[in-house]
Amino acid sequence: MPISDCEVRDPRIRRTRQLLQGALMQLLGSKPFDDISVQDITDVATVNRATFYDHYTDKFALLEALIAGGFHQMLHERSVRYDGTCPSAAGAIVLAACDYLATMRASQAGCERRSNVEALEDAAMIAAIRRVMADGMARYTSVPEERLSMQSAAASWAIYGAVKEWLNATDRRPAEEIVPEIVAMVTPLLGSAIQEHHDALHAAHTMT
Repeated sequence: MPISDCEVRDPRIRRTRQLLQGALMQLLGSKPFDDISVQDITDVATVNRATFYDHYTDKFALLEALIAGGFHQMLHERSVRYDGTCPSAAGAIVLAACDYLATMRASQAGCERRSNVEALEDAAMIAAIRRVMADGMARYTSVPEERLSMQSAAASWAIYGAVKEWLNATDRRPAEEIVPEIVAMVTPLLGSAIQEHHDALHAAHTMT
């Protein structure tokens, strides 16, 4: 199953997954994740258990799809794509991560959080950010695959870690203020990809 359900084209599959994810989101507003069962989810979604397991292996896979899918949907709605060619290209991703995490935190404000669930949420968001950055770098730069994988991993962890610190700050500044600071921190991790892109453009221009 893809990390993001945005890739699913069959409208019936999309509708069922939306029902299941919506049910989990609704339940998370009133009870801890550990207390939510697959039966609870299927009851709210008005589907049977067999249908649930046709789409997700367990409630943890559903949680991952809910988080990552929601983030990718926000990027899609904002027409955000990472092209890997300049530091500012990461700014829109950082801002989306800030907005998405803040929205998630607000929706769970009245619910007890547990560390194992938070770790799953962290992993899902890091994977989602990494995927967007790796796709853009693969499409628009000539960075070798191994280095691309390491750079996108390092950048995604750095972005998420910085955004998480911002989210947990007592006196939290507006997201727009901290985006340039996070981009500046991440730029050295992406510098070689950006430089190689510009070098390739310069070489092509020189030859013409």
